[in-house]
Amino acid sequence: HVQLVESGGGSVQAGGSLRLSCAASGYTYSRNSMGWFRQAPGKERAGVAAMVTGAGITFYADSVKGRFTISRDSAKNTVYLQMNSLKPEDTAMYYCAEARRYCYSGSWWNPLTYSSWGRGTQVTVS
Repeated sequence: HVQLVESGGGSVQAGGSLRLSCAASGYTYSRNSMGWFRQAPGKERAGVAAMVTGAGITFYADSVKGRFTISRDSAKNTVYLQMNSLKPEDTAMYYCAEARRYCYSGSWWNPLTYSSWGRGTQVTVS
């Protein structure tokens, strides 16, 4: 069972940047995918970005394309979400998740694809 711990959230002004980190510990699958989701109050959890680890394949929600970048440091077993040009509508709790499979364009955004979740880190943009 893998444990995921997010960090790096905070409060920032519009136009600013944050980098979220997701540290994984415990057993991790060699063929997996990592995703970032966010959930604002009163809204459903939505996929922001995902990557198929080891395959160089990434996916992004249209709302963050060109502003957010997902990356991974395999040596540290950590996944990052670099968020630039932040907007007030990016305000949400951000969650990291692991899927025990390769995701594709039709599945990466679906929370049901993922089996392990972190507790989240709050991002507030004003």
